[in-house]
Amino acid sequence: ASAAIKRYVGLGNALNATALDAIGRRYVCLLNATELEAIHPPSLKLASLDPSACSQETKNILYKKAKEAFSGQRRSPAYYELILPYLGGAPAVDLKALSNDNVNMNMSTFVTLRRESLMSLTPSEVQGLLGLNLPELAQWQFRAPVRQWLQVQKQSELDKLHIGLTGGTQEGYINIITPKFPALSSAPLGTLAMAFHLLPALLLSFLMVSILS
Repeated sequence: ASAAIKRYVGLGNALNATALDAIGRRYVCLLNATELEAIHPPSLKLASLDPSACSQETKNILYKKAKEAFSGQRRSPAYYELILPYLGGAPAVDLKALSNDNVNMNMSTFVTLRRESLMSLTPSEVQGLLGLNLPELAQWQFRAPVRQWLQVQKQSELDKLHIGLTGGTQEGYINIITPKFPALSSAPLGTLAMAFHLLPALLLSFLMVSILS
């Protein structure tokens, strides 16, 4: 399939809607970056692709193409459903914008979002994205990537969601860093060992002198 795609593109053929339909969900991950960049964005309006199993690079490129293809419907209620298959490549700024649109994102989509994008979302933005599905977040709190997201949030902000999330950072705590001392050489170690060995006798002598005086 990969060889056939390369041959098709190598002959100067465009990756239009017809070609993308032929490639379909099964072979979309075989497209390399050059081939993906050659896709004419409007073609995605007529094609049915699912890059969820593809590399992050593929997801990122296809998201940009899809965003351009459906930009005219950004304010339409249908926009979310159109862009949904490509959200795995969405940057944080676009997810933050979606959090204001009452999209009711399901958890299966949420946990496959671009990692750095997910990690930059605040609890209130996650609440905006998940909407009616917010209570399901608690069922994922001990699993990746939700667990990692929780660990970089303030617990006080998580508490405002009222769904029993734990694992956030506690305000007022101080991280204590233990200083690292350089390793002692063998000579000082020997001297130190002798000092510890003589210490009881020295203390006993000091005590006797104190009593007699």
